[in-house]
Amino acid sequence: QVQLVESGGGLVQAGGSLRLSCAASGRIFSSLDMAWFRQDPGKERDFVAAISWSGTDTNYVDFVKGRFTISRDNAKNTIYLQMNNLKPEDSAVYYCAGERRRYGLGESPDAYDFWGQGTQVTVSS
Repeated sequence: QVQLVESGGGLVQAGGSLRLSCAASGRIFSSLDMAWFRQDPGKERDFVAAISWSGTDTNYVDFVKGRFTISRDNAKNTIYLQMNNLKPEDSAVYYCAGERRRYGLGESPDAYDFWGQGTQVTVSS
């Protein structure tokens, strides 16, 4: 029903910035709550940020508050993650995800119905 494609990852020095994008296909995108997760090899997928279907509500994990900003443009079927003041520990594969508004910007990967393939972010020290 919904396909998600991330872009914008890459290599950046510590203190730098990147903006990730997640483009969605499908008519239901504007009705989905959306989120970003990240995952290191061999580790669990961790919640980063979420945004409500309307864009009015957001939720961030503590370690990105003040550095990352999630946003969406429903007219373009796209969500974004602006990442500033990046740190080496932010290096991971970043995934966007969508869910049908059942869990109120939940932080568990199990809450999400649709996933992208991920984009690699590498922050050098």
